[in-house]
Amino acid sequence: MNVKNDTIKNNDRIFSRDFLFIWLANFFIFLGFQMTLPTLPIFVKELGGSDQIVGLIVGVFTFSALLFRPFAGNALETRGRQVVYIFGLSLFVISVGAFAFATSIFLLIVMRILQGVGWGFSTTASGTIATDLIPPKRRGEGMGYYGLSGNLALALGPALGLSLVGVISFTQLFLIASAMGLIALLLALMIGYKKVEESPDKTTTVKFDVFEKSAINPSILLFFITLTFGGIATFLPLYAIERSVEGISLYFVVYAIFLMISRLIAGKIYDEKGHMYVFPPGAFMILIAMILLAWLPSTSILLLAAAFYGFGFGSVQPALQAWAVNSAAENRKGMANATFFSFFDLGVGIGAMGFGIIANQLGYRYIYIISALSIISAIIFYFYLYIRAKRETKSYNF
Repeated sequence: MNVKNDTIKNNDRIFSRDFLFIWLANFFIFLGFQMTLPTLPIFVKELGGSDQIVGLIVGVFTFSALLFRPFAGNALETRGRQVVYIFGLSLFVISVGAFAFATSIFLLIVMRILQGVGWGFSTTASGTIATDLIPPKRRGEGMGYYGLSGNLALALGPALGLSLVGVISFTQLFLIASAMGLIALLLALMIGYKKVEESPDKTTTVKFDVFEKSAINPSILLFFITLTFGGIATFLPLYAIERSVEGISLYFVVYAIFLMISRLIAGKIYDEKGHMYVFPPGAFMILIAMILLAWLPSTSILLLAAAFYGFGFGSVQPALQAWAVNSAAENRKGMANATFFSFFDLGVGIGAMGFGIIANQLGYRYIYIISALSIISAIIFYFYLYIRAKRETKSYNF
């Protein structure tokens, strides 16, 4: 009897050796990425680029990641997790290291495209690997814990990057960021991966699709959310300077702290009660953050917006990802993750490029006014899905 109980407990256990390795690998790749996120727009400005060029630099990255995610999702089910993950991490290390030697906007754009491909393969793979390792009935909670790795990197990366850029050169900064990716690559080599032939559904042929249909609805909701992320990540440092508001480095720290707090709470709520108890309140918090940023009179309001945005985004993102993955068949989990992150990329990319034009024509403030409208659209679409599902199936689990 004790042996049986221990087996059940082990089967339901989230934390394992391999989960620790994927957690750490994800932390270091995100740390390298987050170090460049707020500093790259400053580097572009130093090279003589405009706000539109800043948006283009972010946009080509996200759209290259978007373009290759379906290929990554298919390769995960046909070539295996390890090949895809190592390939993506290697491209990331090479491209970010090459930033150190970029002397023109054109060369930087080329390297950003390469980085986007690496990011698309590596993050699609890492999310799928984590999904493999987490017990299905604890997937919301487990993805919340997994997401903490990226959240912790977010707490440290932007502040570290902005601090270092004041005392070292951009060349040194980008080489350090590349080294973070190299550490992730070494950790990835230590993970025990699920083999392709071990798929429980061996009779089903893995077909290539651009999207996994069962993951579309949560992915659309994510798209509306990540439109706001593109505006914050790309233009908030420049907007704060324009408004003479200090504390932009602290913004990312506060944001990440509340992101981590929400991860510890929202995942369990999702597993026990479903996304109805997670998505609407989380989206409403993001809406409040956008309104505060559009106002932005002081540092205290900036940090309050960071708290609302962190808690809101940290609540909805893992819930939406668990929803997307749980809706897919066993042999389509990789493609479900690819679909989910494709819409993430699409939101960030359209947000960054579109908001670059808006910033140039109307000013930074309108970025956050339009972002608020995007969140309202997400809430409306969610309740449309809710009402439709209630009418058709008498179920809230749509």
